[in-house]
Amino acid sequence: MVLKSQPEPNISALLDSRIDAGDFPSAVYLIVERGHPVFADALGHAVVEPYRITASLQTIYDLASLTKPLITGLLFARRLDAGELTLDSTVAHYLPEFERADKQMITVRQLLTHTSGLPAWQPLYIIAEGKRDRVLSVIAAEELEYQPGTRVVYSDLGFITLGFLLERFTGRPMSELARFEIFEALRLQSTFFNPEIARQTGIAACETGNAYERATSREMVTSDYAKWREDLIWGEVHDGNAHFLGGAAGHAGLFSTADETARIAAQFLSAQSEILSPRICELFRTNITEGLEEARSVAWQLAATPESAAGAALPSDSYGHSGFTGTSCWIDPHRERVFVLLTNRTHLRALPFVNINSVRREFHRLAAAALETETAA
Repeated sequence: MVLKSQPEPNISALLDSRIDAGDFPSAVYLIVERGHPVFADALGHAVVEPYRITASLQTIYDLASLTKPLITGLLFARRLDAGELTLDSTVAHYLPEFERADKQMITVRQLLTHTSGLPAWQPLYIIAEGKRDRVLSVIAAEELEYQPGTRVVYSDLGFITLGFLLERFTGRPMSELARFEIFEALRLQSTFFNPEIARQTGIAACETGNAYERATSREMVTSDYAKWREDLIWGEVHDGNAHFLGGAAGHAGLFSTADETARIAAQFLSAQSEILSPRICELFRTNITEGLEEARSVAWQLAATPESAAGAALPSDSYGHSGFTGTSCWIDPHRERVFVLLTNRTHLRALPFVNINSVRREFHRLAAAALETETAA
């Protein structure tokens, strides 16, 4: 889409204040209603060191876990739509590694809703000893933390498994599937895995080294690891497991602008999707984890989840997701609104990184109020 939006003063002031407070060095936001951009702005610096680069509406961000719904969720939804598999298909049917007594009945639904019983995270690059072909066996050997289907525990391992399932099912790398079925289909120019080096100055920088993962890994495994990244992570995926897996994985690795993030998000709206049927789009607003810790649909969290980043301003069946690097995208299916907020909170920031969910909630409140004012005028 061609941006014909304008800054919303209250939102820009909020984000400027958080930049001044040191929560993140840059922020880009875009609010779209019924396919039309209404408000947008870019604030701060996408890169602070080694030199300053001002953020713009064209700045590309490492979307981190937004990869889960925007790529993995969308690719699975296309296969559900085509009847190629079902939510209740067993993972072991496609991945023999899961033919184990405790895992043979885990379903695609459970992986997509974080109810599989798999742990949240492991440093696979250490446990698999640097061998990609060992990753599925390592995940399958993990002890389940609970009986599948009885809890919601957010799991990178579950979505990494989904990425492998897609590759086995189609016989094509995940990056190739995404390029052909999403990026090229939607005519996206600034969305990809593994950015070319020539793109670097247009990309927001992330953490220097992987200090956060390094500290977390130290608590989980005793073996030494000699391949930690020490330099500024800029123009390559921040997530350590995605980096180890070649930059494109089911849980992380996607880079995009606010505009093109919103373009992908629109594919989950029945009135706007170019690549999904209205029938399948209804799944994204449907709570299929009723009674559990979080309200979850296919690959998305619902605003009905207590303390969700949506806040009270979005309807309870709105759906969204966030990324560790400081990104988020939420969708209001009633008014066909998409709220994109991209920051790089890991750049030039000492640990701990700031939890910005309160900023996201206030962003949604101000955006919803501004849209109502706009409509009334």
